[in-house]
Amino acid sequence: MKINSKDFLVKEGKKVKLTKWPTIVKPVYKSKEQYKQLLRKHIEDLSLLQSLLYASNHYSVLLIFQSMDAAGKDGSIKHVMSGVNPQGCQVFSFKHPSTEELEHDFLWRTTRYLPERGQIGIFNRSYYEEVLIVRVHPEILSSEGLSDDIDAKTIWAERYHSIVDLENHLHRNGTRIIKFFLHISKEEQRKRFLKRIDEPHKNWKLSLADMKERKFWNHYMKAYEECLTATSTHNAPWYVIPADDKENTHLIISQIILDILKGLKMAYPKSNAKRKQELQSFRKLLTK
Repeated sequence: MKINSKDFLVKEGKKVKLTKWPTIVKPVYKSKEQYKQLLRKHIEDLSLLQSLLYASNHYSVLLIFQSMDAAGKDGSIKHVMSGVNPQGCQVFSFKHPSTEELEHDFLWRTTRYLPERGQIGIFNRSYYEEVLIVRVHPEILSSEGLSDDIDAKTIWAERYHSIVDLENHLHRNGTRIIKFFLHISKEEQRKRFLKRIDEPHKNWKLSLADMKERKFWNHYMKAYEECLTATSTHNAPWYVIPADDKENTHLIISQIILDILKGLKMAYPKSNAKRKQELQSFRKLLTK
């Protein structure tokens, strides 16, 4: 099976119904060994493109990962980005906002960590938490210091609008945004939670909070559907990645990133006559 990025793309204006999106598809690989070979090739290609991204210094890339618990965000970042030069890539995980962060607008805490030109930035969760977990648990809004004239009926549409405005602004200024929703089934999540109980080295990954959030599964699915529908745009598209098969997930994500990077107009800086003359002067210094 050849990976076609468009198979996982949420088209702008398309209403998302997650029950119609698969959580597992036919594997790209035929064996574990072939999976390793394919991923290794993707990683090598990504490393070369990262070097080109850094050298050309015209674009930055922001990867956003969102999902339900145990869908494999951490593992995907670890495996797909394993060959990337750490000097040109940073990963930020966003959990509960701090007191300082709550004193600002909901986009402030993530905006501070946007990648500079030539860099790849990765958000493990992101500003989208403000229209996902906060929507499922609207009582969180009371801690955000919002003014009394905020309308509970329109706040989510207003936040979607703010997000789209931000992402369009970033795109105009050279940041390419790729957003992944790792789509795991509730049954697969149950199996992975059980593994965290059965395997001692994974015990730390499971908490009572995970159990409580699982009860809100349907609420989260609705929140994700509305979020994906409202915020998948041509400039900053969402990709719904089948996440029940971890290896397949890694290959699909890495292929999408490669496709986006290959589509950028990047080239290594060319040396003009003055630069070539300067380089020759360096050669003379090195031969003394």
